[in-house]
Amino acid sequence: LLETPHFHAVLTLPSELRGLARFRPRAIFDALFAAASETLLELGQSRLEARLGVTMVLHTWTRELGFHPHVHAIVSAGGLGGNHSWVRSSPKYLFPIEVMSQLLRGKMIAALRRMHARGAFAGFDDFDDPEGFERLMTRLARHHWHVYAKKPFRQVVHVLKYLGRYTHRVAISSSRLVDVDDHAVTFRTKNGNCVTLPPVEFLRRFVQHVLPDGLHKIRHYGLYAGAAHTHLAAARN
Repeated sequence: LLETPHFHAVLTLPSELRGLARFRPRAIFDALFAAASETLLELGQSRLEARLGVTMVLHTWTRELGFHPHVHAIVSAGGLGGNHSWVRSSPKYLFPIEVMSQLLRGKMIAALRRMHARGAFAGFDDFDDPEGFERLMTRLARHHWHVYAKKPFRQVVHVLKYLGRYTHRVAISSSRLVDVDDHAVTFRTKNGNCVTLPPVEFLRRFVQHVLPDGLHKIRHYGLYAGAAHTHLAAARN
C-alpha cells in the first residue's frame, strides 16, 4: 500500500437483490465488485483526474448471520495524475455520497440488464412472470443504494491492521458462541446482546455465507491492480 491516508468505504447491495444473489451468487458478487470499483475509479478520474488505489473485500453477513452482501473498500486519499504527480483528495471526505450511490445504482442495473439478456437468470422463480424482471429494475431505480465512507486512516499501518481483521474473517468465530446443545445455539451479536436459534436455523444462516468455489473475496483495482505495477512504482516516487 502507498504511504498515504486511505478512506474506508462500504458499498451495499440493496435488499431487493438478495434473492437473486442467493440464486446466482458468483454473477451478482462479480457484478457488485465491478460496479463498486468502477464507481470509485471513475470518480477519481472525473473529480481528481487521477488513478486511485483500491482494495475491496466482500462480506455477506450481519452480526445475526443475516444475508447482507456488501463490499468494504480501502481507497487511497488521492491518486496518480496524468503527469505522474500525486493529486490529493479532500482530507475530510472521499466523494459526495449521493453521487457514489447513484453511480453504483446505474452500473449495477446496467450489469443486471446485460446478464438478463444473456439468460443468466433462467430458472429464477421471480422472473417466471414476463414482467418480473422489469418490476425489479423499477424498484431498484427508485431505491436509495446505501454507500458509506468513513474518515481516512492516516497511517498505512492502521489500514493494514484493519484489512487483517476483515480479509480472513468468516461469518462467525468460535469466540462468539455462548452455548451449544441439541436444541439451541446461542451466540453474541453486538452491544452485549445474544441470539438463540434452533441448530438447523443456525446452520442455514451459516452456510448461506459459504462463497462459490474459486470466487476471490479480496480484489485490487487502479494503482493496486496487479497489472498496474509501473503506475504504482511511479506513485511511490
